[in-house]
Amino acid sequence: MIVLGIIIVLAGLAMLFLKPILVSKSQTFSKLTSRFSLGVIGSGVVMIIMPFLFFWAEPGYQYFVVYPNGGKDAVMSEGIKWRGFAKIIPWQKYIDVKVVSKGEKNDDIEGVMNPIPIRFIDQVTASAKLSTRFQLPTDKESFIEMAIEFRSLQNLANNTLIPTVREVVSNTGYMFAAQDYISGSASDFRVAIEDQLKDGAYSVEKLEYRDTIVSSIEDSSREIKEIQTRYEVKKRKDENGKFIRIPHDINENNIIVAQVIVDDVILEAVFKKRLEAQRDESAKRQLEQQKIKTAKDAQARIVAEGERDKAAERVAQEKEQVKALISIETKLKQEETNKRLAAIALETEKLKSAAKKVAADAESYQNAKLVSAGLTPQERAQIEKEIAIGVAKEIAKVKFPDVMITGNDGKNGKTPLESLIGAAMANQLMDTKLKK
Repeated sequence: MIVLGIIIVLAGLAMLFLKPILVSKSQTFSKLTSRFSLGVIGSGVVMIIMPFLFFWAEPGYQYFVVYPNGGKDAVMSEGIKWRGFAKIIPWQKYIDVKVVSKGEKNDDIEGVMNPIPIRFIDQVTASAKLSTRFQLPTDKESFIEMAIEFRSLQNLANNTLIPTVREVVSNTGYMFAAQDYISGSASDFRVAIEDQLKDGAYSVEKLEYRDTIVSSIEDSSREIKEIQTRYEVKKRKDENGKFIRIPHDINENNIIVAQVIVDDVILEAVFKKRLEAQRDESAKRQLEQQKIKTAKDAQARIVAEGERDKAAERVAQEKEQVKALISIETKLKQEETNKRLAAIALETEKLKSAAKKVAADAESYQNAKLVSAGLTPQERAQIEKEIAIGVAKEIAKVKFPDVMITGNDGKNGKTPLESLIGAAMANQLMDTKLKK
């Protein structure tokens, strides 16, 4: 626009000074007036000074403005803005600082770094690759102070951002052990870098511990296998219980840490070999422990099977014992029953003997009476007949019991009930004779 304005101004001046010559040669230029020429000149002048009065603020940039009278201002948004012949210094809102290895593209990267060497607390060295993005201050006052201090974006990236990032990453390495990093602390490592870039580095103290590792408790003879050195980093606190921070230029200039990505941490070759050896040794140890466990499980299985067989045999023997006991108890009950039956049989024999004696006594008494009476044989036969008839009548009058006990005396084939009945009949017969 400025070039076009200059051309228009020159054309106007040419028309103004060459008008008499052009009119004398041709009547075509007679209509050109001085006012027209001055208007062309004025239009050109406006086009020349327009860029010094206004400017276009592009998206993704913020501008530091210095006026001719020394005033300072900042333009934080995009669009057409008033300039007023001020000097404008553009700044990108976001600055990328990244570790770029050889052969990688570094286009559009304001801060290019080499891999950052770090040393972990357990003396293992490594090199870190990370990508960071920073946002310039969003308030005018902080941005103006930063623009005055650093003057350009390259100065800010090379003199502040890159050295601060390298220092923070290097100091963070002292807060972690390489063994812990590969065991799951990689995310904590990234978080620690981001936190320290935002709010300042921690003030820490290093603590060292020696751990004694003994053999497994399952072993019969436990012994010390190795002694490992363990390190711990403790963050210092102030009187109020807050962590002590060491400020740096990033947070002092209110620069916002927008993104932190740890691309890779390349450990030294010696440590990698040691890790591989530890991995192999751990695999062997786990295999041996698995074999021991399998053997112990097999032993436990054999013992369990033996206990199972013993229990089965014990149950079988107890069953046999129960059968034997039941058989003995049955025999005892049978013997007891036999004893009772024998006692009953004995009483029955006694009753039989008594009945026989009574019968014998009755017959003797009868014979004596007959002899003393001087009976003839015919009379005696008549009497015996009458006695027999009377006995038959008395037998007919006998009431037998409802419940009968049977048994065998083992001698004459008679049952105890028959013996009892005979004894009862004998008693009744004797009573009848005595009454007569």
